[in-house]
Formats: sequence, C-alpha cells, structure tokens
Amino acid sequence: MDTMAAPGVAELGLIVFVILVSLLGTVLTVVPFWKICSRAGLPGALSLLMLLPFVNIVFPFYVAFAQWPALKKQDQ
Repeated sequence: MDTMAAPGVAELGLIVFVILVSLLGTVLTVVPFWKICSRAGLPGALSLLMLLPFVNIVFPFYVAFAQWPALKKQDQ
C-alpha cells in the first residue's frame, strides 16, 4: 500500500498557503493605512500605494510629515 500523496498535491497546498499569507499581509497593510489616510483628511485610496515596491517605504514618511487637511480644518 502506497501512503505517499500523488505528485503535485503538496505543491498545490504550498501555493494555496502562499496566496493566503500574501492576501493576509496585503489586508494587514492596506486597511490600517486606509484608516490613517481617512482620519488625516487624505483620500483613503492612497493606502493602495503601500502595495507598490519602494513606494511602500516612502509613503509612510509622506503621511507622517505632510500637512494633514483634517488638522487644517480643525485649526480654523
């Protein structure tokens, strides 16, 4: 009796695992930045820039040091 799985089953499981981890990482990155951008008065869709290589390094600095429109409205 052969107890080994058919070829390709393990690889398919690994591919599914990698896809699920990638989706989880994407959600855990984009959703918090969407909330931060929205509260700062910036368009929430800017958080999608976190998916781009190199931009995801610069974008948090932009959000941290930019003038937030929400604070400008609050000061007036």
